[in-house]
Amino acid sequence: MDFKELRQKIEYARNTSEQLPPLPVNDIPELLQQRSDNKGNYLTYIDENENRTEVSYTVFYQHVINCARLMQNHGLSHGDRIATISYNHWHTVVQYFAAWLLGLVVVPINLGEDDERIAYILENGEVELAFVRTEYRERFRGILESHKYLKNVEWIVCEGEIENFTHEKGDLELPDDVLDDSEALIVFTSGTTGAPKGVALSQRNLLEDARSIADWHNIDNQTRMMCVLPIHHVNGTVVTLMTPFFAGGSTVLNQKFRTSRFFPIIKEEGVHIVSVVPTLLQYLNNYYSEKETSDTSTLKHIICGAGPLTVKVATTFEERFDIPIIHGYGLSETTCYSCFLPVDLDEEEHKKWIADYGYPSIGVPIPANEMAIHDEDGNELEEEERGEIVIRGVNVMLKYYNNREANEKTFKHGWFRSGDEGFYVNDEEGRPYFFITGRLKELIIRGGVNLAPLEIDEVINKAPGVQAGIAVGFENDWYGEEVGAYVQLKEGAEEDEEAILEYCREYLPFSKSPKVVVFGDQIPVTSTGKYQRRKVTHHFEQWKDVQFRDE
Repeated sequence: MDFKELRQKIEYARNTSEQLPPLPVNDIPELLQQRSDNKGNYLTYIDENENRTEVSYTVFYQHVINCARLMQNHGLSHGDRIATISYNHWHTVVQYFAAWLLGLVVVPINLGEDDERIAYILENGEVELAFVRTEYRERFRGILESHKYLKNVEWIVCEGEIENFTHEKGDLELPDDVLDDSEALIVFTSGTTGAPKGVALSQRNLLEDARSIADWHNIDNQTRMMCVLPIHHVNGTVVTLMTPFFAGGSTVLNQKFRTSRFFPIIKEEGVHIVSVVPTLLQYLNNYYSEKETSDTSTLKHIICGAGPLTVKVATTFEERFDIPIIHGYGLSETTCYSCFLPVDLDEEEHKKWIADYGYPSIGVPIPANEMAIHDEDGNELEEEERGEIVIRGVNVMLKYYNNREANEKTFKHGWFRSGDEGFYVNDEEGRPYFFITGRLKELIIRGGVNLAPLEIDEVINKAPGVQAGIAVGFENDWYGEEVGAYVQLKEGAEEDEEAILEYCREYLPFSKSPKVVVFGDQIPVTSTGKYQRRKVTHHFEQWKDVQFRDE
């Protein structure tokens, strides 16, 4: 079986009793056409200076047409690639949809990456034209000048009015073919080591995941969402740009997340649903520990995923703000979300799945995909057995772009292998509630025994004086790896290593307990809120030759 056949098997292999009905549109151009005469609001953009711009569906559609006309005038056609060098801005959303109208592929650039990685992404993604916000023009110029193999990348500086990158006159020739299987997005993963991998997503991937998210969260043409996450990542793009567009709703796009303005904007704009990562919940918990919040009566719930959520952070937020967290899980490789906690659980049942198993459940598979737990040989494991989370369905990516080795490894055994360790527990109705215990590559292997860092994180975060903390596996001559704790203290708390270690040993066996504590000002995370444990391992080098004993 060649790779294309294998991917089709992964995409379409679904339980016959749960076959999805056809999408209401064939592709994104057809969806754009359907929304073109909608006079309602699609985007409200709020920049960091509180400037507010409203864009209706009708006006947005015209901007998309004009931007597509400019791209076509620059010689771009179906299959060509553009890059966006931008922060969150509504102009960038226009560029996304204009590219998809023509069957182009968007390669969003995470500006948190270093110049070498950005150069790699531009080359590996075969980018031909880049839209560059004014603030980044000098940096981008420097990247091109330092890497001569990028000399053919054309770029347009996006400053001032939208007319800077649109053409109002001239013919526009659209592809004759349906673009459902056309590549739409190549998102490069942001690992801490090695070259990033380009996740190639189709227009159908985006539409199918948007449909499942909309159905799960009851998002319709009356729903107002808010985006505070970076739109260079699938969470910001799929959950809060594509999903409301698919449903005919609206979204409030923030240039960036601001803790002090989070709840006030929700109140002012009448927001119903927001998508966040756990790091942002922690910021809000901390900021409002001694402050009163604004009225959030319009807010139905918070969507949270894309990083490790602890029971402490989740329960603190829900108790403090009386807002339910609909925890979920997914990857760029599965377009975005693959599972969520149900939104219709009663309070007792919801709290059970958030707090009673040591980890907050990531929920039940959405209609777009199936999930299972496999061992390393591809055998399906039983309830509560730990193994690798695997996924197959219509939201699974087309492939890793230009990376045959990664494709062969990742799609082995007929499922997409996530690289995450987890397990599931069935409820009384037989629905599997999944849990994630950590990245398989992040597992701490102490004396040949695998330890899940998220389990240890839970305890560290409840220790006295701890604002936030993570378990870190560091090299050790005696056990191969040992367990350390990297801790950010609460304001005013003293560095009491022994109190933290004693607390952890009270709730964890000695093998899992941290042996040393390193204090830091901030825990490093990716732009999407995932812990970067490997970035702090060097702080533990002095304990490499120490044998820690249970006394």
